[in-house]
Amino acid sequence: MSVFENFKLLKADMVAKGWVIEAFPFNYKNLDYIVLAKLYEVDEKKPKYALMKVEILKSESIDERLVSAVNANGFLIEAKLLREFFNIEYGKNIGDILSQFNEYFAQFIPTQVTLGKSPLIERAMVASLSKSDSQDPSKRYCYGVRRNPDGQKRTPFNDNKTRLLRPTLYPEFSRDQSISFCYSTDINDHESDAVIVQNFSNR
Repeated sequence: MSVFENFKLLKADMVAKGWVIEAFPFNYKNLDYIVLAKLYEVDEKKPKYALMKVEILKSESIDERLVSAVNANGFLIEAKLLREFFNIEYGKNIGDILSQFNEYFAQFIPTQVTLGKSPLIERAMVASLSKSDSQDPSKRYCYGVRRNPDGQKRTPFNDNKTRLLRPTLYPEFSRDQSISFCYSTDINDHESDAVIVQNFSNR
């Protein structure tokens, strides 16, 4: 079995459930990391043989990150970048050391999407989804929904962000792909599900 076999299973589950991102914690040498596993967009350039991509963030300073394509056999990245980011000591048997690292990392890879993330992981996911949607990462407060102009669909990023942040509001509009959810950076703009549904039906 391939060392990163779980990424194959995870990708299949994400596609089946309509997720473009999943995240999981990783711990190495007593340091905590957040791993964002992301599907490639249709028109996105992806390396040959890549299955999906990962963004690995240091929990203590999430601006420090490593981005790599992955497939079932491991990371598709220069060994030096991997070593430096995780502070893996260099040795004559570096190939063995890196394959041991991959086997250790593989134990953390989930096989399916799970809900109920820690606040830190959820924040990292929402920030990533907002950026992918060309939005300010601090837009977290949903104040309404809007009908998209002629035939435009809700982006998968807007969709996933709402599943994370507004799990009870999301089902009200999930089937209608022409509706997007609107977010603000100001907590005072936050509206309840009932108000958002009412405002939409009043239009």
